[in-house]
Amino acid sequence: MALKIGIVGLNGIGNNHARCYQEEPLADLIAVCDVVKERADDAAAKYGVKAYYSVQEMLANEPELQIVDITTGGIDNGSWHFEPAMEAIAAGKHVLVEKPIAHDIDEARELVAFAEKKKVYLGCNLNHYFTPPAEKAKSYIDSGGVGELVYCLHKMGFNGGEDGYAPAGSPKVKGHPYFHMKAFLTHPFSVMRHFCGDITHIQTFSDRPGFRRSAGDVMVSINSIHVKFANGGVGYLLSQRGDAVYGLGGWWSLEMAGTKGTFCIENCVEKVSYWKAEKGIPAISQQPEAEVTDYGTNDFNVTFNNRLRAFLEDITNQVPREELRANGRDALAVLEYTFAVIDSYERGGEVVRPHPLPPLHGDPHSMK
Repeated sequence: MALKIGIVGLNGIGNNHARCYQEEPLADLIAVCDVVKERADDAAAKYGVKAYYSVQEMLANEPELQIVDITTGGIDNGSWHFEPAMEAIAAGKHVLVEKPIAHDIDEARELVAFAEKKKVYLGCNLNHYFTPPAEKAKSYIDSGGVGELVYCLHKMGFNGGEDGYAPAGSPKVKGHPYFHMKAFLTHPFSVMRHFCGDITHIQTFSDRPGFRRSAGDVMVSINSIHVKFANGGVGYLLSQRGDAVYGLGGWWSLEMAGTKGTFCIENCVEKVSYWKAEKGIPAISQQPEAEVTDYGTNDFNVTFNNRLRAFLEDITNQVPREELRANGRDALAVLEYTFAVIDSYERGGEVVRPHPLPPLHGDPHSMK
C-alpha cells in the first residue's frame, strides 16, 4: 500500500522529490507546504494536492499523513531543517530530511535523539551511494573480493575555475566561510563511511584561492582531508567548490583498495572497475586487467529516485529503525565528521577525533 507523504519546502529539491514520488508506486503525495505561499500554491496545482503554509496546519488537517519529507534549505543549506522535522516527529510522523541533517551539530544530536525517543523512522537524503555502481562495489566487498582495507581515495566536488567564477549573492551562502563544508561534505563522507566504516581521526588543510580572496569571498572552498578508519585503514578526501576542473574520474570518483582487490567508481552512476590482487602481478610495470561494468549513463538524477524508493521500501517492510538505510544516526555521523574538519582547520591542521555517536540499543521485537 502506498505511503501518504507531505513535502515541506517547495524550491528545486522539493519539486525534485515530488516528481520522484509521482513516479513511485509506494508513494502517495497528498500535501505540500511552504511558508512562501506562491511556492506552495504552484506545487499544489502542479501535483494535484492540497497546499499548506505551516507544518502545524498541514499536520492538523492531514491526519492520514505517514511521512513528512523536509526539503527546506537555509543557511549552509540546512538551517531550516530542525524545526519542521521536530514538529513532524512530535506528531508521530516518519521523517526524511534533506542533507545536511541540520545546520547546527547540537540540533542534529537533539533531532536524532528525539526520533529515537518517539520511535519513528528518521532518514536523510544521503543519495550518492544509492546507485548500481555502488551496489556492484559493495558486492565485491561482501564476497571477499576487496579484503582488509588498505586505503580509500575519494574526490567529489564541482568543476569550475577562475574564469567562470562569480561571487555568491544569496545570504545563505555569502559571508558564510563553512558553506561548502556544511552543505556538501555530508555526501563524500557518507560514501566513505558506507564502504569503509566509521572514521576515528580527521586532519584537514583547507583554504580558498586568490580570486575568491580578491572578491571578498570568505568561503573555505578547497578541502584536503586525511582520515583514519576504525578498522585501521586510511583515507583521503579532496573536495573543492568550482575552483578548478577535475581530471581523471570526473567530478566524482572513489577508489577503495584492500588486500584482495581494488575497485574504483567513476562519475557516481557511470561505471565501476575492479582489479583483483593476484600472485605474480607486476609491481609497477603494468596494471592487471580490470573488470569494468559500465552502466551507460551519467544521469545523476536517478539517485533521487533510488534513494527515496529505498526509504519507502524500508518503512513498508518495517525494518528495525537502526537498519533503516541512510538513517538519522548515519547523517549525524557525517555531520560530526564535518564539524571535526572545521575544528581541525581552525586549529591549523591538528588531528581531531570526531564526537562519539549515540549508542545502538537494538529493537527487542526484531533481535533474536
